[in-house]
Amino acid sequence: MDWLFSFPHMPDDTLRVVKKSIDDGFRSFTRAYGDSIEALFSPLQSFLIWAERLLTQTPWPVVLIAFAAIAWLASRSWKITAGTVLTLLLIGYFDMWTDTMRTVSMIFVCTVIAIVVGIPLGILMARSDRLRASVNPILDVMQTMPSFVYLIPVVMLLGIGRVPGVIAVVIYAIPPMIRLTDLGIRLVDRDTLEAADAFGSSNWQKLWKVQLPLALPTIMAGINQTIMMALAMVVIASMIGVQGLGQPVLKAIANQYFTLGVFNGLAIVGIAIIFDRVSQAYGRRLQKYREAAHG
Repeated sequence: MDWLFSFPHMPDDTLRVVKKSIDDGFRSFTRAYGDSIEALFSPLQSFLIWAERLLTQTPWPVVLIAFAAIAWLASRSWKITAGTVLTLLLIGYFDMWTDTMRTVSMIFVCTVIAIVVGIPLGILMARSDRLRASVNPILDVMQTMPSFVYLIPVVMLLGIGRVPGVIAVVIYAIPPMIRLTDLGIRLVDRDTLEAADAFGSSNWQKLWKVQLPLALPTIMAGINQTIMMALAMVVIASMIGVQGLGQPVLKAIANQYFTLGVFNGLAIVGIAIIFDRVSQAYGRRLQKYREAAHG
C-alpha cells in the first residue's frame, strides 16, 4: 500500500540528469554570451548612475523643492504636497536621505523602462487577440513566480550589481503596465472610434489622438501599480547589490537590529505612499478632464 502515500515520479537518476543538463546548458550560454549581454546593458548602467548622482549630489533643499513641485503639478492638492514634504523631511531627519534618494533613482529608472517597454507591448496586445493570447500566460507566470527566483538567472548572466537588480525589478513590476495599457485601449468606446473613422482618421491618428488620451487614466493606474511592485522588490534586490533602503533592512534581518529595520521599512512605506497618492491624484485629474471633454 506504499504507492498510496508515495506519488509516482520520474526516477531520481533521470531527474538528476535532466536538472544537470539544464544547468549545464545555462552555464554554457552564460560563458558564451555573458560578456555580450553585459555590454548590451551598459547604457542602462549609465542611466542608473546618472539618475543616482542627480538625486544624491544635488543639494537636498533643491531636491525637496523639486519633489514638492512635482507633487503639486500632478495633484493640485496642498495636502498631498505638504504630506510629501513632511515625509521627506522626516526621512532626512532620521539620516536616511541618501539611501532614499538611491531607492528613488532606481524606482525612477525601473518605471521609465517599464513605460518604454510596457506601453508599446500593451498597444500591440490591444490590436491583436492572437498576441494577447500568447503574452497573457507569460505575464501570469511573471506575476506569480516567487520574486527571489528572478535573481537567479540575472546573477548568473550579469553577476552582482545594480544592473541585475534593476532588470529583476523590471521583470517583476512590468506586468501591470502591459495589462492595463491593453485594457485601457480595449475599453475605448466603439462609437468614438467609429466617429474617428468617419472623419477619415488613420490608425496612427486614432491611436495618438483618440485611444491613448482616453486610455490614459487606466495607463496611469498601470504606472502606479508598477511603482508599488518595484518598491516591494527593493529589499529583495538589495541581496544582489542594489543600494538604497533595502540594504539596511537586509542588514537588520541578518543582525536582528529591530530599530534599523523598522525605520528603513517605514521610509519605504513613506516613499510608496507619496508615489501612490501623487499618481492616483493625477489619474483622477485625467479622468475628470476626460469626462468634461467627452461629456
